[in-house]
Amino acid sequence: MIGMNIRVLRKKNKMSQETLAEKVDVSRQTVAKWENDEVIPDINKCKLIADIFQVTLEQLSEEMSENEATRMGPKGKHFFGVVKVGERGQIVIPKQAREKYEIQAGDRLIVLGEDSTNGIAILKSDKFLEFADMIRRAEPEEGDQYE
Repeated sequence: MIGMNIRVLRKKNKMSQETLAEKVDVSRQTVAKWENDEVIPDINKCKLIADIFQVTLEQLSEEMSENEATRMGPKGKHFFGVVKVGERGQIVIPKQAREKYEIQAGDRLIVLGEDSTNGIAILKSDKFLEFADMIRRAEPEEGDQYE
């Protein structure tokens, strides 16, 4: 399974076995053995491979199709699909995203935007407010100075 994932991720990233071998400090033949599931890379090499392909160790070790690898974003970034905006501005958040971020009916969400990219972000309000409160508490008292 890991071997197939290495092959899929390597091809997705248009990387040769030789190039990956150089980055991981092994021979090209070792990469070929990994990809053919003849041997499994040790945990340190797996961590390095995951970092190179910007995936988690869990993603590297899970069963992954070529289609899933193609849709996979960099580590910590996800593509959940495309949504259509209704006439009244409503969208349906894909089930996979709702499950991952534990969004349930009745949750309050904050919508943020950025002019330069025309990007929109949706955050759970409770997490955002916790973060804002943490920032507020970290502000220096009057008379305090940073050194």
